[in-house]
Formats: sequence, C-alpha cells, structure tokens
Amino acid sequence: METRLQEIRSRSNSNIKIGVIPGHFATNHSHVNYYVDLTSIKTIHKMAQAAAEELAKHYIDTTPIDTIICLEGTEMIGAFLADALSQSGKNKDKSICVLTPELNANNQMIFRDNTQKMVWGKNILLLISSVSTGKTINRSIDCLRYYSGNLAGISALFSAIKESDGFKVNTIFTQDDIPNYKSMLSTDCQMCREKRKIDAIVNSYGYSRI
Repeated sequence: METRLQEIRSRSNSNIKIGVIPGHFATNHSHVNYYVDLTSIKTIHKMAQAAAEELAKHYIDTTPIDTIICLEGTEMIGAFLADALSQSGKNKDKSICVLTPELNANNQMIFRDNTQKMVWGKNILLLISSVSTGKTINRSIDCLRYYSGNLAGISALFSAIKESDGFKVNTIFTQDDIPNYKSMLSTDCQMCREKRKIDAIVNSYGYSRI
C-alpha cells in the first residue's frame, strides 16, 4: 500500500502536507476510495503549529472561544490553536481550555464532573482530524448539547463535507484536493459490487491491512 502513497501540500501553506493512498478502505461509517494519512500533521510539532495557525485565521477576529474540544488525536494541534487564538483579536490574552471527551462502554462521548465546567455554557470550537460522512461531528454536537456547551465553530484537517448542523466546516484540505475522492455507504459501494478486495480497515489512529 505504501508504494501508492501520494503527497499533497496545502494550497495556503506548503509546509503542511498529507499523504493519500488510493484503494478500497472501510471506515466505521462508510467505504472510501482513498486513505487520508494525517499522521505527520498530528505528530510533527512544526507542522501541527502551522496547521493550527491556518485554522485560527477563521476565528481570530470574529469568534470568542472558551474551550477547544479535540477529537481523533488532535490535542497537539488544539494546544497550538489555543495559543494562536490568544495572541490577538477576540481571544487576546485569554486562557483557552483544551479538552478531549472520554468514550464510555457504549462509545458515547462523556465529560467527567471535573471537566464539565469547561463545557457548560462555554463557547466551544470542535476540532476533528478527518470528516468523511459527518457522523462523528453529529455525535459530538449531541454531546455538547447534553452538557450545555455552545458550539462556536467546527474545524478539521481534512473534510469531505462543507457544513454540518448549519456550521461551516473550516478545513485545511478538502475533497477538491483529492481528485475523485468518494465516501459511500457499504451498501452503495461500487468497489464492493465489482468484488474489489478491501485493502484496509481505517480509523483516526491509522489503518490495518486485511
């Protein structure tokens, strides 16, 4: 699989790059024809910082943020994003919380009593690594509503959708950066109909070849 890896750089900042591998991949919610590798952005601190600075541009002058909720291993980016937002604009000199929800036995997002104060009544920026169908975003929004958090924005490193629940998904990489990218329900997957073997099971942690 790795021999098929293609590198794509951000149009707004060439120091930010992702890898994409064409093939037949299964996620929790869908089948996709590209695996989007975001490992470098989430683990290399200089690239994470550059990504955070790009995402901050969408909010720095317009949107008060109290807490950044980080999903799918985006905690380092979230910390850099909080720092970038606090440099100027609406959040200048503010101490912004960076928080990750816990997943319970039913795969539901929860916040323990000691962290609920960072969500209740706060302006929340939701940060997610990759969005293909939007189901994870919808689940996150339901969680924030349960804990009375005010969703102020949604950011992603890569997103195949443009908006969710009336909020624009601000992202560094879009479907336009990956020609012919497709996300399909397993029941609608053309590759399955053609009896093409699934290359790997993928999620936010990476991939496992079959």
